[in-house]
Amino acid sequence: MSALEIDRTDAAIVRELQADGRLPFETLAGRVGLSRAAARLRVRRLLDNKAIRVVGVLHPAVRGIGALAHLSIGVRRDAGPVAAAVADLPEAALVHLTAGRFPLTAQIRGSDLPRLTAVVDRVRELPGVAEVDTAVYTRVVKDPYLASSAPPDISPDDIDLRLLRLLEADGRLSFADLAGRVGLSAGAVRSRVMRLMRGRAVHVTALLDPGAVGLDRHGGFAIRLAEGGDAAAKEIASWDSTQFLTGCLGRADLMGTLAATSISALHAAYERLRVLPGVTVTETWIHLAQVKERYDLPT
Repeated sequence: MSALEIDRTDAAIVRELQADGRLPFETLAGRVGLSRAAARLRVRRLLDNKAIRVVGVLHPAVRGIGALAHLSIGVRRDAGPVAAAVADLPEAALVHLTAGRFPLTAQIRGSDLPRLTAVVDRVRELPGVAEVDTAVYTRVVKDPYLASSAPPDISPDDIDLRLLRLLEADGRLSFADLAGRVGLSAGAVRSRVMRLMRGRAVHVTALLDPGAVGLDRHGGFAIRLAEGGDAAAKEIASWDSTQFLTGCLGRADLMGTLAATSISALHAAYERLRVLPGVTVTETWIHLAQVKERYDLPT
């Protein structure tokens, strides 16, 4: 797929929809300086070309997710079958074949630390696994798929959960469409959806596909921070190339993912990391192939 040309107006639209994916076209048009019809056409172009998806991102607590970790996995044989076996685990959200110190990485999730530990133990027992290096997430700094805000102050009921699943698939479904699927009036659905959003159970946002805009080279990094490293964490999180950033317990203080247009551009991003004050880059790796990406995990 060739990269989509995105101009400043498109970029402004994406930023507005990232802040509020259900923003009405009339409001969106006023903020980016277009007519309502022109704003609708631009959003449709971005959606049709799969440059963005507008989805409801559920707070991890709503799914029962209370603990997350990054696994770097060493293997005794071909990494492909081992990656497939890790991907078969329902707790595995992301699995990548990588070039670096380890040939395989994964992100796993559990309802709490004991269950997360049990998953790590299952990975260690898989045929072909030689070692597992675990870094437990302590705080999400940047991730479009994981809410990093305070815990939700709402307990969704069965109808709320049905609405949340529908919003996960399409965050811009109209209240009338949602009402028809859950058997309530549009007004009742609107009240429920607004309550879920205010209560931090869900955030409706635009997810930009890096590959659709030419950022189709991805890599990860692990870094140690000197005293006062919070400023460095904020700086790294502010970069457009940073797709993911989390604090950790384990071999790194921060781990993250970068996206770039080429291997040379990815190398430049790594070098940009290395010169930040208070940052020591301890490891980098390149994503060769994505084996699994699934965020609506059962737990």
